[in-house]
Amino acid sequence: MRMIIFLFVVFQTLNAQMLSTSGTAIVDNNNQEVILRGIGLGGWMLQEGYMMNSNGGADTQYEFRDKLVQLIGEQETQIFYNNWLQNFVTEADINALANHGYNSVRLAMHYNLFTLSIQEEPVEGENTWLDTGFLIVDNLLDWCEANQIYLILDLHAAPGGQGANSGISDYNPDLPSLWESDFNKSKTVALWGQLADRYKDEPWIGGYDLLNEVNWPLDTYELRNLYIQITNAIRAVDNNHIIYIEGNGYANDFTGLTPPWDSNMVYSFHKYWSYNNDNSLDWVLTMRDQYNIPLWCGETGENSNTWYRDAIKLYEDNNIGWATWPFKRIETIVAPYSASSNSNYESIINFWRGEAPAPSPADAIAGLNQLTTDILHENTTFFKDVIDAQLRLPNDLSLLPYSDHQIPGVIFLSDYDFGINGTAYNDDDYIDYSIDTGEYEPWNKGWNYRNDGIDIQSNNDNFNSNGYHIGYINDGEWMKYTVNIANSGFYDLSIRYASPAAGGELKLYLNESDISEPISIYNSGGWSNFVNGYYEGAYMEQGTHELKVKFFGNNEFNVGSIEFLNSSSVPPFEPIGASILEDEKTIKLVLSHPVDQSQIIDPNDFNVNIDGISSSIELIQLNGENAREILIEMI
Repeated sequence: MRMIIFLFVVFQTLNAQMLSTSGTAIVDNNNQEVILRGIGLGGWMLQEGYMMNSNGGADTQYEFRDKLVQLIGEQETQIFYNNWLQNFVTEADINALANHGYNSVRLAMHYNLFTLSIQEEPVEGENTWLDTGFLIVDNLLDWCEANQIYLILDLHAAPGGQGANSGISDYNPDLPSLWESDFNKSKTVALWGQLADRYKDEPWIGGYDLLNEVNWPLDTYELRNLYIQITNAIRAVDNNHIIYIEGNGYANDFTGLTPPWDSNMVYSFHKYWSYNNDNSLDWVLTMRDQYNIPLWCGETGENSNTWYRDAIKLYEDNNIGWATWPFKRIETIVAPYSASSNSNYESIINFWRGEAPAPSPADAIAGLNQLTTDILHENTTFFKDVIDAQLRLPNDLSLLPYSDHQIPGVIFLSDYDFGINGTAYNDDDYIDYSIDTGEYEPWNKGWNYRNDGIDIQSNNDNFNSNGYHIGYINDGEWMKYTVNIANSGFYDLSIRYASPAAGGELKLYLNESDISEPISIYNSGGWSNFVNGYYEGAYMEQGTHELKVKFFGNNEFNVGSIEFLNSSSVPPFEPIGASILEDEKTIKLVLSHPVDQSQIIDPNDFNVNIDGISSSIELIQLNGENAREILIEMI
């Protein structure tokens, strides 16, 4: 057994690749550039109010904890926190992230898991070290090492709090901040010295992110001076690992932080809710080129899948690594994993907000116990579309099926293909650029099931339903589905919809060719009263094809599914669609039936009127790629 263990350790060591900097690149031991593709482990060691869905009741972790103590007592509160720390990130989470394709994780740390606050220290100015935080990092590092992904340590909540935005750093305005206390500064420096000494020889430590999102009015060199003190403490014991430097102003103001003061340093910026055009990174690229130093986008996210794709492509096109935020949250669609809330937990939050009476301690404890069970990896909801947007779509815009769609059969409309707006679907509101526009732009109104512009809501329909439907439908919006059609022939359609008024329409296309006329939506008796609408005789060719469902009209409606049934009848032979091609002289006429390709078509059999005037036809021919299409070329 000893020999096996020895060989395993040697194997791991040989495969470990310590990261460092070389010019503008982050490289491994072989001087090969490494693009960090990571994700932030926020919400675990530091509970931000918005991630706990407790905003308005407890915006910070210290408020959350203090109010829990008042409600259920210190002992039960500590049990909750022990369970939270044990369950929020487990080996199963790290295994999954590595299997998805991430090569790094960024750990958002709270100092109070490593050391006492300055108010709690028995001797002023001294540091009492706590095992809890170090053991959490030890275990996490073991899981990362087993999966060969890098762990970047991020001090998200420094002693006293480094930002006026209290929720981010657990800052208590009744106590001195990091910037208002030399003791807090000294403790921060000492903490990084302890961390560096403990992990100085660990190759799967990807580096040290010294302070997260400082947001405080500081003198020009005040942040730089503290960073240099921390750097000196780290370099006294560890010359191996990268130091990541964030600016003031939520990481993006590097005033006073140039030029670099260390040869193994990276400037880290954060990017949220802004345009992803070619010049949107010029401000940091200029800094990189001027000082010959790498860049890393240490936080980015909280947006739609299309935004994720565009942002990550922008980073990687400029050889910049990234870490999205977050990897898990309570009741969300923006992260790869979502934990369920529960009524007992929500009663706690509602009480804190002044919206409900206090729950009993027993109910509150039950809600907290349920929550810490539901945050376990195996109990969370997996959003595979978020993973696809972050790891595949930046380099591959092809459509992939979200589900296996067989015809005949039922197509759940929420299961449109993986892809971005304009390729897999089209929606009027699909991205949030509020930093640049100055106005919050919700990219989704349903906030269910998927993180795209398509507005998906849950329902209680029990016929041809997966529990979800498309809602808030606007004229011209559409979705695409990869479908496998068993046999060529005519199919009858059963559309499951609900609407309080008539007026909407939908139409189906196969490989962008009409297979139905517009199908009318009528008053079903309400938004939740789902009924069946019917269309007979849509012709579909055998094989794997792209089905498109497009909506028309100004009346919104809800639609959940379309069932395709083998038809026992043959519809009339007639046109069901027409369009003008890009050359602006060819008309594509789509028929309800396929036409024999050997048939000769006489132009004299057709008459085309444009604006009421008869126009001359130069050529009529069948489309060799689609037997239901006739191409009419005008003179």
